[in-house]
Amino acid sequence: MRLEAKNIGYRYRTGRWVLRNVDISLESGEVVGLTGPSGCGKTTLARILGGYQRPRWGQVWLNGAPLPREGYRPVQLVFQHPEKAINGHWHLSSTLREGYRPSSERLAGLGIEQQWLRRWPHELSGGELQRFCIVRALGPGTKFLIADEMTTMLDAITQVQIWEELLDIARQRSLGLLVVSHEARLLQRLCHRVIELPVLNNNQ
Repeated sequence: MRLEAKNIGYRYRTGRWVLRNVDISLESGEVVGLTGPSGCGKTTLARILGGYQRPRWGQVWLNGAPLPREGYRPVQLVFQHPEKAINGHWHLSSTLREGYRPSSERLAGLGIEQQWLRRWPHELSGGELQRFCIVRALGPGTKFLIADEMTTMLDAITQVQIWEELLDIARQRSLGLLVVSHEARLLQRLCHRVIELPVLNNNQ
């Protein structure tokens, strides 16, 4: 299976272009890095690839067909700030089981303790919440996962634990994984190849 975007262009309401003529593809089982300076459009491209944002032009294809707009999204995103992605009015058990019911083995593999399921989001740390976001994104219908600065806010030991488990899951399920990061050493260690986005010159 292939996730592919062709000729993607996007500009803000101010008129500033952040993406122009971008082509990117990702195969099942492939781990690809996406990097570039701040403001180059990495998060915007991630949202477009997941179908969470529409490009001004260009198209995203999943296995030769347009991304589905309804039902479970086969391309899932995990962002840097988990507190912005979780409903603060729900117990974490409700958040986690919104899309599917992960096994106890999957929860344990990502370091989620059963007692956390009965808590509110504000009762957990950022690293603990991020584990929930990752598990939630790994539903059975997920074919590609985009990790946008997913572990930047976490300590080094937690980063290693999460990436090791996630790479193991990706291998088992042949998931395509797009790792968005500023950290060159992380990308070199995790990825088969790395794509660098430039900052556009809007004066041209």
